[in-house]
Amino acid sequence: MAPQLSWIGLGNMGRGMCVNLVEKGKLDKPLIIFNRTTKRAEDFSAKLGAGKSEVASSIGDAVKSSDIIFICLGDDKAVNETIDTALKEDVKGKLFVDCSTVHPETSNALAKTIGAKGAEFVAMPVFGAPAMAEAGSLICVLAGPGSSINKVKPYTTGVIGRANIDYSDQEPGQATLLKIIGNTFVINMVESLGEGHTLAERSGLGSENLHKWIETMFPGPYTAYSSRMMAGDYYKRDEPLFGVDLARKDAGHALDLAKKSGGVKLGALEIADKHLVEVKKHLGAKGDLPSIYGAVRKESGLKFENKD
Repeated sequence: MAPQLSWIGLGNMGRGMCVNLVEKGKLDKPLIIFNRTTKRAEDFSAKLGAGKSEVASSIGDAVKSSDIIFICLGDDKAVNETIDTALKEDVKGKLFVDCSTVHPETSNALAKTIGAKGAEFVAMPVFGAPAMAEAGSLICVLAGPGSSINKVKPYTTGVIGRANIDYSDQEPGQATLLKIIGNTFVINMVESLGEGHTLAERSGLGSENLHKWIETMFPGPYTAYSSRMMAGDYYKRDEPLFGVDLARKDAGHALDLAKKSGGVKLGALEIADKHLVEVKKHLGAKGDLPSIYGAVRKESGLKFENKD
């Protein structure tokens, strides 16, 4: 008999992952879902279809009825508060799987706190955009006891992901350490694209000509972000895909890790973070990671927006 699964957190990533769990996870019971905003959970449950999910009225209800509890939340504070609430229940023998992007110290501390209650913990941050979550093509990074990870794997490759990076029997924080370092690559990529498109416009090459080269040389994420910049999606979107506050949270974690690792210098990331500050000033909570392009444009004497 398959274990009872629950999912806490229905943001851009969580929703896509839940859809794939329901459709491909070979569940023999409805997926229990909880979201801080109950209406979002109810609307999402209805979208999944009759009998595919159940909405929990509280974190406690989601936890006490489940064997494996997946969590996908925005920041360390939300994760810690959720776990604190969950541990008010009897969790002995249960497995918590955190898909959130948090500081490695947070992951390691959670493992100890959860373990002290007789439960298991696996850190499983994922790489990929919301579209990849919907397509079931994320890369899952798993760290924690190998026996616990083996309980999670039936729901990773071929369900919510296309591949695993397996750190079995390593500290959970190793997974979130990789996630934080990996996200610096993404942030720096967007910074480079923003600078490149701005220079292309200012120098006379033109963004279209630059984009043709990017499509040929760097298909994939580079081309996708370049397309969003050219279309003005970086300031037109009402709901960001990689919100400015989350991007700055990840950058902050990376800069903290660099400082604690002997003063490693992350100069490119520091520049990108300064541009994210400008993004927040200009767009507020609507700011998205590729909005860095607008900040670079403004710094270079152009309008933040590239379309009239």
